[in-house]
Amino acid sequence: MVSEEGTRHVQNSPRIAVEVGSPVVAFYNEIKTDIEHAAVEDDPFRWANARKTTILIIVSAGSMIAGLAVSIQNPANAQIQSDLRASTSEISWTLSVFILVQGVPGLLWSAISEIKGRKFVYVSSVAIFVAASAIVAVSKTISLVIGMRALQAAGSSALMSIAAATLADIYEPHERGTKMGIYYSAPLLGPALGPVLGGVLTQGLGWRSVFWFITICAGVVLIALVFLFKDTFRKERSLTYQNVLQIRAKEGELQHQHLDKSSHAFSASDKPVQPALEHIASPPQTGDLNVEANGPTVAPASCMKDVKVSLADVNPFPPLLKILTRLNNLAILFASGLIFAFSYSVSYTCSRTLSEYYGYNALQIGLVLLSYGIGSICGCLLGGRWSDQTFARLKQENGGQSYAEMRLASTRPAMWFLPPAIIGYAWVCEKQIHVAAICIILSLSGFLSTWIYASTLAYIVDANPGRSSTVVATNSAFRCVFAFVATEVAIPIQVAIGDGYLYTLWGGIMIIMEILTLAVLYKGKKWREACEEKDR
Repeated sequence: MVSEEGTRHVQNSPRIAVEVGSPVVAFYNEIKTDIEHAAVEDDPFRWANARKTTILIIVSAGSMIAGLAVSIQNPANAQIQSDLRASTSEISWTLSVFILVQGVPGLLWSAISEIKGRKFVYVSSVAIFVAASAIVAVSKTISLVIGMRALQAAGSSALMSIAAATLADIYEPHERGTKMGIYYSAPLLGPALGPVLGGVLTQGLGWRSVFWFITICAGVVLIALVFLFKDTFRKERSLTYQNVLQIRAKEGELQHQHLDKSSHAFSASDKPVQPALEHIASPPQTGDLNVEANGPTVAPASCMKDVKVSLADVNPFPPLLKILTRLNNLAILFASGLIFAFSYSVSYTCSRTLSEYYGYNALQIGLVLLSYGIGSICGCLLGGRWSDQTFARLKQENGGQSYAEMRLASTRPAMWFLPPAIIGYAWVCEKQIHVAAICIILSLSGFLSTWIYASTLAYIVDANPGRSSTVVATNSAFRCVFAFVATEVAIPIQVAIGDGYLYTLWGGIMIIMEILTLAVLYKGKKWREACEEKDR
């Protein structure tokens, strides 16, 4: 089925001849359209809500397990160190390497998803995750644990890096804030539940049971991906694929067979070609066929059936460079990275504070940190819904016209309260006030930080149509690098200056994050349009 919205763009569109070399001249429908609404068969935007919800549940469950794998090991660290005769630094590396590696392979998974589709990437990556988790569970040396934790992270990174792109494949922009909020609550729930589940399993069954539990959960997700997940990727809606297609056309790699099927194949020497060339000024100078630079020009599905794309064609670095050279993207990526770094820092240092100054065991620490996870989940769900409502209201006030930066207006209410909440947490911990106060402020900090993050995640997708998988993978890489740095420096700074000054400093860093977000809200449209104009 071809979408009706895409069909409206196809009607009455002129024919364009594209010179592709001496033997062949190919013809395309030039469809000036929003690439996200290009005409496709079996349009994911028009799938039944039940199918969309199934996909949302599967990718959210997978992301929750990927998040769970980060922190579920923490209560078992003492047992692992004793059993495998490991040093403290080696145990630290089992966590740090997971956080760092989880963000980097997402760029490669993103590129592969542009060739093989989302399902192939999910099934392959989760299979790696399952295998690595099982090997960790039977490991006899700490070196093998560290290596397999890195492989675990590489397998889980696809779930973290392209899941949001999958949701962009099936949900319209006005729905994305709510759905992104639901999705992002899952990887937050994982780290929140991790210490509790890890404590129970370690005390009852030993440290190896932690990784068998992860293996079983990931195995269930793998089965769901194989049998219940339907691929959401459509070539017509990918700028990467469109560029590859048109480059192939220019190089003469579209074959006569396709052109004969389309009834538009002529020999380059045939005279009937000349009238068709009236639609373009100089066919040999078609030159730059970059889709984005042309408005974009979207080739119909029939043009793609004979085009085979390899990993060499889908180099992730040019689109990555395009993303990073846009100031609006760079500002939001830094803002998102700072939010994620704060989340990891507070989880990491709070465990030490509760252990040393409150005398809590692993299970008690997990229950306290659960308050941060609950606040974060509520912030994602409510913040995402508020984001959609704000977007719809501003669109209506603007005469039915919308642009991506409108969504960021929903972050302003939380900005007033986030830095004071973090500074409040700093001195509650420093003065060792009753743990109830820590739970309340942790919950409030999680709520406010993820209220903002839900909108920034939806924005980065909306602002980069046709590049959703690459931009989400880039966002994931930023998050994980920032989180890695935060976990490496958090404890030394905490030991040196205490919780009070450490989280007063974090309050200031969150003000910087808010300034970056507000800069994109008020200036981002101008920056983005200037870059788009420059690309033309």
